[in-house]
Amino acid sequence: MARYTIKETESKWQKRWEEKRCFAVEVDPSRPKYYVLEMFPYPSGRLHMGHVRNYTMGDVTTRFKRARGFNVLHPMGWDAFGLPAENAAMQNKRHPAEWTYENIDSMRGQLKQLGYALDWSREIATCHPEYYRHEQKMFLDFLKKGLAYRKKSWVNWDPVENTVLANEQVVDGKGWRSGVPVERRELEQWCLKITHYAEELLGALGDLTRWPDRVRLMQENWIGKSHGARLFFQVKNAPAALDSSKIEVFTTRPDTLFGASFVAVAANHPVAQAMAKTEPNIAAFIEEANRVGTSEAALETAEKIGVDTGLKVAHPFIEGAELPVYVANFVLMEYGTGAIFGCPAHDQRDLDFANKYKLPVRPVVRPKGEADITITDTAFTDDGEIVNSGFLNGLSVADAKKRAGEELGKLGIGEMTTVWRLRDWGISRQRYWGCPVPIIHCGTCGVVPVPDDQLPVTLPEDVTFDLPGNPLDRHPTWKYTTCPTCGGKATRETDTFDTFFESSWYFARFASPRAAEAVDKEAARYWLPVDQYIGGVEHAILHLLYARFFTRAMHECGYLDIVEPFEGLFTQGMVTHATYKDEQGNWILPEEVRAEGDSFINVKTGSKISVGRTEKMSKSKKNVVDPSDIIDGYGADAARLFVLSDSPPDRDFEWTSAGIDGSWRFLNRIWRFGTEPTDDKPLAAKGTARPADLSGPVAKVEREMHKTVAAVTDAYDQFHFNKSIALIREFANALAEMPGVEADAAWMRREGLVTLVRLVAPIMPHLGEELWEFMGGEGLLVDQPWPGFDPALTVDDSVTLAVQINGKLRDTIDVKTGLTQAEAEALVLTLPAVQRSLEGRTPKKVILVPNRLINVVG
Repeated sequence: MARYTIKETESKWQKRWEEKRCFAVEVDPSRPKYYVLEMFPYPSGRLHMGHVRNYTMGDVTTRFKRARGFNVLHPMGWDAFGLPAENAAMQNKRHPAEWTYENIDSMRGQLKQLGYALDWSREIATCHPEYYRHEQKMFLDFLKKGLAYRKKSWVNWDPVENTVLANEQVVDGKGWRSGVPVERRELEQWCLKITHYAEELLGALGDLTRWPDRVRLMQENWIGKSHGARLFFQVKNAPAALDSSKIEVFTTRPDTLFGASFVAVAANHPVAQAMAKTEPNIAAFIEEANRVGTSEAALETAEKIGVDTGLKVAHPFIEGAELPVYVANFVLMEYGTGAIFGCPAHDQRDLDFANKYKLPVRPVVRPKGEADITITDTAFTDDGEIVNSGFLNGLSVADAKKRAGEELGKLGIGEMTTVWRLRDWGISRQRYWGCPVPIIHCGTCGVVPVPDDQLPVTLPEDVTFDLPGNPLDRHPTWKYTTCPTCGGKATRETDTFDTFFESSWYFARFASPRAAEAVDKEAARYWLPVDQYIGGVEHAILHLLYARFFTRAMHECGYLDIVEPFEGLFTQGMVTHATYKDEQGNWILPEEVRAEGDSFINVKTGSKISVGRTEKMSKSKKNVVDPSDIIDGYGADAARLFVLSDSPPDRDFEWTSAGIDGSWRFLNRIWRFGTEPTDDKPLAAKGTARPADLSGPVAKVEREMHKTVAAVTDAYDQFHFNKSIALIREFANALAEMPGVEADAAWMRREGLVTLVRLVAPIMPHLGEELWEFMGGEGLLVDQPWPGFDPALTVDDSVTLAVQINGKLRDTIDVKTGLTQAEAEALVLTLPAVQRSLEGRTPKKVILVPNRLINVVG
């Protein structure tokens, strides 16, 4: 038989699948459905190996579930709006749409090269008006329900991207794409009221049993339900500029109020803003604070600094005591009330601040059983007993919280309450390449929704990017319109939606992508929710939380019957590769590096290369491998096999040339085994019946086959793809090594090979189809049912037991499974090793651990 030809074979079957529309599906209530979805890609121009790993997992699941009888929906689309397209347009003098659609064409071609079982008839691109017209209508429905609104608020401003970022898009104080520190600005912006569902979003996490625990925990922490006290500190020397003589604080530790030594407010708190009007040093501090990162990580590592406002507030519990009021960089308006009281002894940030400004540190909680406690550089944050706290002394922390809350209520200055860390989602973005917000601003009528019959509001094509900022804001005609209410002159909203708006409901559009409405109810009822969603854990907060909110909002507005979008979630590990630098310190592509002994050289220049850390594949560090190069050299099946075989799919996976070589060799081994039978290991003809009697070695391989089918089936179901591959390899070895030219052995080889091909087909579908055809299989392999197994043959009829004497191993013995106690005693006493040890004595006891060991106690 000729060698396995990669390109011809893979192209042949991809064309055949497409011609027969194998993966196009429709609603079919007579069949159980299964919806597989990977997080759709941004069309950057090229796939990377992370994409290949992600989509291969989804594809294997799709093919496996199809074979198990499910009607499987597996669609593909493009998360096509966003800043990279606009930035590329500015750099390359090209329109973002042209750049985007060209990249989509390129990436679609790569996906098809990999042979994925995708229903391409459902393809969508979020930048297409036929997609975003529906989300504009959806937004207006949210507006009517009070789930969308406009307000002036402090926002995260990316000075490079010239746009607002949501809190979730600020990573370590920097823009998630630009990597530069964000600034604080006060702007009018559109928001979605995600906080409306805070309790529900939190409570429902417990029902998401097929989600990773760490993702649920991340969402729980981000939603951040906190129980504590709301209290008001009275300003003793309030100037006329202050709107209020009280400062509201929320605290989870009212038990530590006797240890308070200061109050601090955020830079954008009304008190700070008022004082800045007359105090230049406060104004300068606020300006500086608004330039630095505001994430928790940034605040944890930054020096805790502030400025004294000169204000004093009365201590709520200590008569005559006063606390200074600071503006501090570690207090944010977004959390709580934008103001805190500082108890340095029992909060590390407060302690760092107090030590810097020489403020009192008064311990009010001591470890249980200890007489005293001293605080210097480390705050005591554990549970303990209350001290130095008047009426709270001697109480536990829990009891003191309750008692302090009661006292605040009696004094009329506070109460126990619950607050949330979660804040509403700001969706306004000051950029061009996004979905226009369907709002008109009229000098007479105010904010006016665009009428439904005027949707979609499309983007103008004649825009320029020669100046910073939003091209829509300076467009000579698009911006100007008439008010649909009064007919007067008006302007369009020039903000566009955050691109997470599009990705928060795309899974629902896939159910009926050509429907005249956003969601066809019948299709949605059949296909939703997504049964298996696959993507990176980095989206645990941003995308997954937004999608959960969106589904609830769509439910409330009558679009969907469900409230949770994804029944099962799998978060795959990253694909990593070693990094390389030349002698000048420049990053080098792996393809430019060759190993020579223990050293590495640049294949172009011959100069030495230094090897750095193995890290996530990154274009910036050039440690990337182009999937197209791998497909050209090894084929899609080998690439698919390798990305799943080397490690559990939820862990990081290192790409190596040796690994892909090994996958290519295994593929060819199966090919040769199926197409090149030898005289000493023949294959039976197609249709040969199972012989009535099988020899011992053949019967053993038959049992191995049934056990493999059972184990691989379970492994595929559990997303243990690397385990599936290991089991398939073991069975392939057993089948190849089975001796015999007799009829039973020949039959077993064919039966085993057919089973092997069917088991490996979800991972290597092109090879599977080619071997299926070669062996005379009926129809396409992709349409065949999953192989079954006989449960009786998955249990061994014999087992090797360890024989112990007084707990020490002395022998082993092969026995039938299910050996009884009487049989065990009779058998073990005949063994020479046991007889020598007993020297004719009767053993005290014989202990049988079924199917594991026999222990003779002499």
